[in-house]
Amino acid sequence: MNEKRKIVFVCTGNVCRSPMAEYLLRSRLSLNSGWKVSSAGLSAGNGIPASRPAVQVMKEFGVNISSHRSRPLDGTEAKAADIIVVMTKGQEQEVKNRHPEASSNVYLLKSFMPGGRTDDLIDPIGLSEDVYRSVRDEIDVALSGLLPFMFAVEKTPEGR
Repeated sequence: MNEKRKIVFVCTGNVCRSPMAEYLLRSRLSLNSGWKVSSAGLSAGNGIPASRPAVQVMKEFGVNISSHRSRPLDGTEAKAADIIVVMTKGQEQEVKNRHPEASSNVYLLKSFMPGGRTDDLIDPIGLSEDVYRSVRDEIDVALSGLLPFMFAVEKTPEGR
């Protein structure tokens, strides 16, 4: 494979859900997986660290996200992404509105859960660590469905 495929997780501020998803997926992939994994936010500032509770609950899974810094999703990244995974239906619509060229590559995270759920992944910002744990666990379950999808995308001749 000449060039790595790109997947980007998108949430609002890029300090909780999307970095947890990014780092959980990275922990499941080998270095030669053929995928570049990143995250961004629709209303994110640049350089804000992951929230303390997100860092804490990820440590429980042996995943260190303390080096994460937030950044906004830009058009270049959206266009280059093979898969864009959002946390809510509102974010799905916003990404499609802002980046229509990427519309066919935008997916709701919970659609990869058993049964293909269509509900939003709640934003845990400002809530308890137990809520963060629940969000992390939902992400973890969804990634089990996302991985086979990623490698199916990878095998298509046109790559999309």
